[in-house]
Amino acid sequence: MAKDAKMNTELLKGNLVRLGAFDPEIAADLFARWNADSEYQRLLDWEPALRFSKKASREWLEKNMDKYFEHAFLIRTLEDDRPIGEISLSVVCWNWGDAYVGIGLGERADWGKGYGTDAMQIILRYAFMELDLHRVSLDVFEYNLRGIRSYEKCGFVVEGRERALLQRDGRRWDVIYMGILKEDWLKQPHPA
Repeated sequence: MAKDAKMNTELLKGNLVRLGAFDPEIAADLFARWNADSEYQRLLDWEPALRFSKKASREWLEKNMDKYFEHAFLIRTLEDDRPIGEISLSVVCWNWGDAYVGIGLGERADWGKGYGTDAMQIILRYAFMELDLHRVSLDVFEYNLRGIRSYEKCGFVVEGRERALLQRDGRRWDVIYMGILKEDWLKQPHPA
């Protein structure tokens, strides 16, 4: 049993971060703070930035936990175990082995340091090796160049786009759909 626990712990650990338990109480506090950051919201959500109190965040999480956070984790730094973001995998269809991943790094000071790429690599390992899924997909706004580069580093490829779907900053932006297949992920070198 201890060997299995160690394996599962190692499965959710990368070079920079680990994926920890998604505690709705802790997440509610973090979400309330992160959602107050308009730049974070601009990268993450289709809707206009809305401020949520800790209480409103907790209520939303409790109501939507099963729907949006089937396999949800807080992203924590290995260095000091700080929660810096969240990542979740929602299985769209078990029969097809198809899932959707969402990620958000809420601490601006930690952007551009490789934490998001490391977290994405961990969740892909979990999706393909633990859950035995066939594919994982995501969507990203055209202006989120840092996110697009990170996803490409993890092996995602552009599978489509909806042109001029999103209106932001006085103009229209594409929404880009990216995906990765297990067979392509297995061909990549993976950090030890």
